[in-house]
Amino acid sequence: MATAPGAEGMRQRSRNEETVETRLLFVISAPRSGSTLLARMLGTHSEVHAPAELHLLTPLAHLGYHERVDAAPYDPVITQRGLREMVAALPEGEADYLAALRACSDALYAKLLAPSGCRVLLEKTPAYALCLDFISRLYPQAKYVVLTRNPLAIWSSQVHSFFDGDFEAATRLSPLLGRYVPAIARFLRERPVPLHHLRYEDLVANPEASISELCGFTGLAFEPSMIEYGRSGQTETAKGLGDPISVDKETRPTTASVARWTGDMAGNPAMVEHARRALAALTDEDLAAWGYERAPLQTDLDAIPHDGPKRGGRGLSRYTLERKLLSLGRRSVQRFGFLARLVRMAREACDLLLR
Repeated sequence: MATAPGAEGMRQRSRNEETVETRLLFVISAPRSGSTLLARMLGTHSEVHAPAELHLLTPLAHLGYHERVDAAPYDPVITQRGLREMVAALPEGEADYLAALRACSDALYAKLLAPSGCRVLLEKTPAYALCLDFISRLYPQAKYVVLTRNPLAIWSSQVHSFFDGDFEAATRLSPLLGRYVPAIARFLRERPVPLHHLRYEDLVANPEASISELCGFTGLAFEPSMIEYGRSGQTETAKGLGDPISVDKETRPTTASVARWTGDMAGNPAMVEHARRALAALTDEDLAAWGYERAPLQTDLDAIPHDGPKRGGRGLSRYTLERKLLSLGRRSVQRFGFLARLVRMAREACDLLLR
């Protein structure tokens, strides 16, 4: 006589019936927006596997049909032309092409999920924000959480975390706001896929309500351990290319970093002016989509004192030391031309050795 399946058996059957696509949860954000914190919180859930940033879909987006690279050891222009002709010859055109790419990424995602025993795979790669048209076509049935943060806080954090306070180099080499804000804002306005918008400031101010609402969107049951993500014994996400330093120091979300950007600019009128220009370059429409208004941001900038000592550093760790050395090396190479030539010669020699 057959017996009714137990609760675990029912859950396993439900998992088997799900596709990889319906088990994917994307966190979409600009760098320095708090995505490492959110991933750490989600990663403590018993049903969520949160590996390091995977960067799997970015190169797939730039194979040539949807996006292309500008420089490669092959001719990107000819590659794009040939690929588009090939896709046009397929019976279902782009749908066949996307299905083939999806088969590749599905296989890798499934292999990542299987050992974890989890139902949901968290994909947190900030670069995905710059190829959202492709990703939303590839995985239209996945869940998307869009995390936004005060754009001035993002800019200041980028300057101090990646450029050791050199705001001119940050503006010149990595115009973060100009790249990410319009792309994510359009995604939020058009909503081509199911998505949940969450502001970083709301997450840290009221994590219980924010995570509970997010769980309702994803179909996950709320677990209190998601709030106390830093408690001993809790599951941790793998450390990848994000910034785990401040997250590792905390046991739960705090609002300590919400207003830090104003202190970082205190006594530095030149930095304030650069921040003002970065804000002016953003449209009101994009800011509104992000969940912020221009006037309060400008008021906060105007309130930053121009006089007085500049704020000190953020402490030294392996992570910050690496970035200080990189920033110092970058400035030295830019200042002294012979160093740039030596670096290029060393790179060419390494390329030859590794052929």
